[in-house]
Amino acid sequence: MAIIIRLARPGDIPALCDLLHDLFSIESDFAPDREKQVRALGLLIKDGAARSAVFVADSDGLIVGMCSVQTVISTAEGGPAAILEDLVVHRDFRGQGIGTRLLAEVQHWCRQRTISRLHLLADRNNRKAMDYYVGLGWCRTRLLCLKKRL
Repeated sequence: MAIIIRLARPGDIPALCDLLHDLFSIESDFAPDREKQVRALGLLIKDGAARSAVFVADSDGLIVGMCSVQTVISTAEGGPAAILEDLVVHRDFRGQGIGTRLLAEVQHWCRQRTISRLHLLADRNNRKAMDYYVGLGWCRTRLLCLKKRL
């Protein structure tokens, strides 16, 4: 079964919401909310300025993984940086290198835009994910993520 990595399309949104439900169910800071996820995915996928992208792993029409990336301007970098979000692979397809392929596509997307730094947020209690990222060369920082509801 061939798996291709491609940009997400609006018709992929229901499957992406299912993946996000699984992801947000294990992250302590987030809760699944299909209406919010549909709205956000639509904004990311239809971004006319190309400041964001959602990549999917497609296995003969079945979406088995996803990853999103968004550009920000970094004063520390003196230009664009990016935030990687929502890397998730369906549990039945884990361990096949799909996440690594999605990450590689995001990194390629960043390099095409001269983005020199990529950040991601991960649940500190998700030891498996943390070990995975470190194993791929991601470095922990001393920064803490804080949030405030507005």
